[in-house]
Amino acid sequence: MSRWTPCKRREFVRRPRILGFDGPFSGARHQFLTYQANRLTIPPNEEYSVAQLRLMIREAAGILGRELTLEEWNRL
Repeated sequence: MSRWTPCKRREFVRRPRILGFDGPFSGARHQFLTYQANRLTIPPNEEYSVAQLRLMIREAAGILGRELTLEEWNRL
């Protein structure tokens, strides 16, 4: 079984785009990705901790309307 590991910002942005998100676009304080009428905010960190990564993946899964497993995330 895979482990959660920190993720670089560039890698994080690449993976949701494979799932159909558009962007990143510039916002007021943070950049964001869009999926239909929904926004996924991207913090300006250069690297995301495991806790922050899990939170953003959970938010992306809610936007997509389905679960994203660790194995699926790592295959992207």
